[in-house]
Amino acid sequence: MFLEERQEQILELLALNGKVLVKELAERFGVTEDSIRKDLSALELDGKLKRTYGGAVAIREKLHVMAANKRRTVDVEAKRKIAATAFKLIKPGDMIYLDVSTINIALAELISKADSDFKVVTNMIDVLTILSRSAKVDLVFIGGKLNRSRDGFCDGLASEMISRLKPDVSFLGVVGIDLNDNAVSTYQIEDGINKTRVTSVSKRAYIVAEARKFSTDGNYTFAHVDDFDGVITDSKPKPELIRAASNLNVEIILP
Repeated sequence: MFLEERQEQILELLALNGKVLVKELAERFGVTEDSIRKDLSALELDGKLKRTYGGAVAIREKLHVMAANKRRTVDVEAKRKIAATAFKLIKPGDMIYLDVSTINIALAELISKADSDFKVVTNMIDVLTILSRSAKVDLVFIGGKLNRSRDGFCDGLASEMISRLKPDVSFLGVVGIDLNDNAVSTYQIEDGINKTRVTSVSKRAYIVAEARKFSTDGNYTFAHVDDFDGVITDSKPKPELIRAASNLNVEIILP
């Protein structure tokens, strides 16, 4: 086998498993561990992986923090698809928690136009603005200290208010979903604490996220993927991610 072929197969294994071990690769390819270390070093220099003790892990993209009013113009069609799918999971009379998420802005629009009575709790200003126009929505707003970049309230007071709730269903936005490490992340610690609290008090909790977030990371892990009933996304993830979700007993919900 040529060097380039071996390195290509190493990358395929990395994409499948999220990590590789030097010893296992050496046995698989019938070469020395030193040869594998050189392969991993070369691939790291090319920006294709990150070396760790005894092996390597896949590089996950870091998203830049962006204010909510800018995020809402990104992946608009994907967000509409996700919102429409999420809407099918709620029923009249449900208490619905809409977390700070631009996808939940699209979901709020659907709820506001529905000919049904809903009770909605949110800590996002845009969601409040949309639903305050609907006479059929029993609306509860979570207050506290304003976080302008999040377009909502994510402090300790908000967390205290959330802890007293028992939503029938909640929809939470995320920065990254790592199915291999069973981790869900966001950027800001206060936001993550609120999301953790919402997830723990909800009867059903769903992640709402574009498919690209299966390969991105935030800075703060606030939950395990299997803390949720499912991940609502816009397009089918790679087969290895479907398998990883199945191993965690987490449903990938598509339009």
